[in-house]
Amino acid sequence: MKPSEIPGLPAGVPTHLREEGIESLYPPQAEAVEKGLTDGQSLVASVPTASGKTLIAELAMLSAIERGGKALYIVPLRALASEKKAEFERWEEYGISVGVSTGNYEASGEWLASRDIIVATSEKVDSLVRNNAPWIDDLACVVADEVHLVDDRHRGPTLEVTLAKLRTVNPGVQMVALSATVGNAAEIANWLDAALVQSEWRPIDLRMGVHFGNAINFDDGSQTEVAVESGGRQAPAIVGDTLDDGGSTLVFVNSRRNAESAARRMTEVTDRYLDDDERDALAALADDIRDVSDTETSDDLAATVERGAAFHHAGLAAEHRSIVEDAFRDRLLKTICATPTLAAGVNTPSRRVIVRDWRRYDGEFGGMKPLDVLEIHQMCGRAGRPGLDPYGEAVLLAKNADEMDELFDRYIWAEPEPVRSKLAAEPALRTHVLATIASGFATTREGLLEFLDGTLYAAQAEASGATDRLAQVTDAVLAYLDANEFIERDGDTLSATSIGHTVSRLYLDPMSAAEIIDGLRAAESGDGATGRYGRSKGAGTGQESEPTGFVSAGELRSANGPGGRSETDGPSAEDETDTEPAKPTPLGLYHLVSRTPDMYELYLKSGDKETYTELCYERESELLGLTPSEFEEVRFEEWLSALKTAKLLEDWALEVDEDRITERYGVGPGDIRGKVETAEWLLGAAEELAGTLGLGSNVAIREAKKRIEYGVREELLDLAGVRGVGRKRARRLYEAGITSRSNLREANKRRVLAALRGRRKTAEKILANVGRQDPSMDGIREAELPETSADTATSTESAASSDAATGDSPDQSSLGDFE
Repeated sequence: MKPSEIPGLPAGVPTHLREEGIESLYPPQAEAVEKGLTDGQSLVASVPTASGKTLIAELAMLSAIERGGKALYIVPLRALASEKKAEFERWEEYGISVGVSTGNYEASGEWLASRDIIVATSEKVDSLVRNNAPWIDDLACVVADEVHLVDDRHRGPTLEVTLAKLRTVNPGVQMVALSATVGNAAEIANWLDAALVQSEWRPIDLRMGVHFGNAINFDDGSQTEVAVESGGRQAPAIVGDTLDDGGSTLVFVNSRRNAESAARRMTEVTDRYLDDDERDALAALADDIRDVSDTETSDDLAATVERGAAFHHAGLAAEHRSIVEDAFRDRLLKTICATPTLAAGVNTPSRRVIVRDWRRYDGEFGGMKPLDVLEIHQMCGRAGRPGLDPYGEAVLLAKNADEMDELFDRYIWAEPEPVRSKLAAEPALRTHVLATIASGFATTREGLLEFLDGTLYAAQAEASGATDRLAQVTDAVLAYLDANEFIERDGDTLSATSIGHTVSRLYLDPMSAAEIIDGLRAAESGDGATGRYGRSKGAGTGQESEPTGFVSAGELRSANGPGGRSETDGPSAEDETDTEPAKPTPLGLYHLVSRTPDMYELYLKSGDKETYTELCYERESELLGLTPSEFEEVRFEEWLSALKTAKLLEDWALEVDEDRITERYGVGPGDIRGKVETAEWLLGAAEELAGTLGLGSNVAIREAKKRIEYGVREELLDLAGVRGVGRKRARRLYEAGITSRSNLREANKRRVLAALRGRRKTAEKILANVGRQDPSMDGIREAELPETSADTATSTESAASSDAATGDSPDQSSLGDFE
């Protein structure tokens, strides 16, 4: 089928496609059009990576816009949202506008009403529906990319419920679901009332095989010799063989630490294949990487990039990942060693894919667990770049003949597992039941169950005869929400309370909201007693548990001798007898949000329990709520894990250098940013909850939130808020005597330039951003300033406040390797 033969497209689009080199559609694309794709027919496309899924989505969206509607493209990752927006912007010359929305879960996104194509994550779309985005009714087409992620226990329920809600709001909306690996695509199509296009066709051949000995054995029966020296490693040998043929390689491993060490080893191979121009370009990229973050991880990444290799994992800053992905697509980087994050839809195809590690640690499993077939096939699908590579090869590594046979049986010949809904898990349902009631999708139990009947879970439960499970879990969740006063029951009628509406709009897990409310009320009362919102309730049952005989850590310490409060502690309970309760401290607030289900806590490594138990004793008066007894081992360790996370946040707000934080807590720069962003969001939610409930903690929460946002102490908040300044430049300006925005606006330019290390363009941008009439630095010579504390070690207070967390810090990469 030629582009000119596709019905329903805006004028000029077929010509544009032909000018892009598309003389005829790929077979899966043509089949989709023949099944009514551009006439508004819903469709599930299960076709391999690089076989034209994105064009299928574009044809659906463009034809929907031609019919007078809007189109929504749902992605699993923020990075993918930006990538897709840039890709779709080529249609703007035909009057089609594109918008992207991934953050601020409280916003209704009214500005998106002016856009024809909207790209957003599933979480953002869910929040837009909750906040009654006015343009949702105008949607004519919804595309769900990577639809197999409904099987993911974290992201899956949100995607599933969001699709069900969109179909409820707009029953005639066209649903287009895309995936390279769905074992039960027909079941997904039945759920969405969609036609099915299922194909194994690829524009270039993909061979899958296993390397053992000195050869790769492929699924078509062929062999390719790749010799490995005695005592050598398989992956570097295969990377070298690929480079000999002018190709690039992705190497998938099972942890961050392994990704970094593998990349360092790969530089011994890739370095030999770089020409002078590539070395210069990579050196410039390495400088860009170092500018992103002053951390050891940043330096390590820059060092590997300079030699043609890189690592990629969730611990990197977003800017790091973007630089690496772009350089690999440009064929400047020769190999990337990555955790499976890179297989989650980001466009980084290569000549070869090596799956070095096919097991990963699973605590529930009790050891190293084999990866799912679906996940392995997702990685393998990255092999082969149309227009760049003549073929693609995916290779697993075996140590012996028996393992080679196992890998063929387990992965090469196997079909991906069927996608199964994870909606009936109570934590997921807790959030979505409240949102369904708060947004008016259901006003009775029967109406709620009727809405849930439109989910994949209900369809699969009916097929398996397990229809009672969803109703049982729903009843338990309703009891929990009622007991915590998030909903009200009046006979058969269900409605959200004022606080319930707030929790839903803020996109909080109701249990997170309960934890925050309990902590804020404890701060208000000054006695730390657990209120009706506390976790002492039976989870999901709505029933209060009997008193457990809590003995706080402070009480235990008092029984054995005087407790020691640090100089940074707030007043003790005895100090507060005749006065108003002290306002919450930043550490107390950071600890409060760190113990919610919405914050991913740091785990306690060996030796941490003693360290953070001592810290808990020292600063217990700051912690909001009742500290569990040490005899309640699980709850006490959770409390300490939250304290460790809170201490990381406090270090950030006390301007401790990023490299010291990464070393101290065994995390990457991306983890710090992730924790900071989550804490900022949760503190914003806490501020709004305090306002809704009439609690007096707003000012303290707002200050703690601002300090987290900028990573500075209180005196730098004004300066750090100037665009382009940031935490380090704010400190240098402050130490130079420029202590506020108004100071900066009027400051001597030589002094500003000196404080900014002579960076003229940076100084000009900052002065323009602060409103300086003449920001130009032309003719200005920098004045010398004495060395400041910002240029040397972190200040005494920062160092002292962090000493409790010092010690050997092994990598915590296992927490986020597969996020």
